[in-house]
Amino acid sequence: MEGALRANAKMSTESGVESSPRGPGCSLRHFACEQNLLSRPDGSASFLQGDTSVLAGVYGPAEVKISKEIFNKATLEVILRPKIGLPGVAEKSRERLIRNTCEAVVLGALHPRTSITVVLQVISDAGSLLACCLNAACMALVDAGVPMRALFCGVTCALDSEGTLVLDPTAKQEKEARAVLTFALDSVERKLLMSTTKGLYSDAEV
Repeated sequence: MEGALRANAKMSTESGVESSPRGPGCSLRHFACEQNLLSRPDGSASFLQGDTSVLAGVYGPAEVKISKEIFNKATLEVILRPKIGLPGVAEKSRERLIRNTCEAVVLGALHPRTSITVVLQVISDAGSLLACCLNAACMALVDAGVPMRALFCGVTCALDSEGTLVLDPTAKQEKEARAVLTFALDSVERKLLMSTTKGLYSDAEV
């Protein structure tokens, strides 16, 4: 895994600043995905949005500890590891949001009394990190063959001081924004699976 992390780190800048600007009229940064990168997990994927990069690994369905066993569905866990240091409050909050999103689409009833673990490693954070984590998790679940009722995607948007909407904001745009909002949507009914907001905004703007 370390080798894959080092390889992915080369694609990102150390400063967290975008290495190349967006093209004219383009609302999203360049994104890319590669699956089946790691040998130990049952599924893995690397997702890149601009200079934000996340590596995901999925383990399971596998045996679960008795203390965590759920008799009628699989136990789903999400572990988010920051680029540097130990997980903090921000990582724990993102873990909960990602887990809730995954639980909304994973058909856990098909594998009761088992565990499905999603491990996310942040390679580089240059903005829209939660959305990138969601997208990496989805692609890794697909690679692992975990049964799901739908795919899902994450998208982050920011509102600047003038009320202008910016999709897939960079770290600088997030810092300067009046509000930052992240949503998760499913691919079948296009329903909202998860939303989290930070900052000030009006109902009309939402």
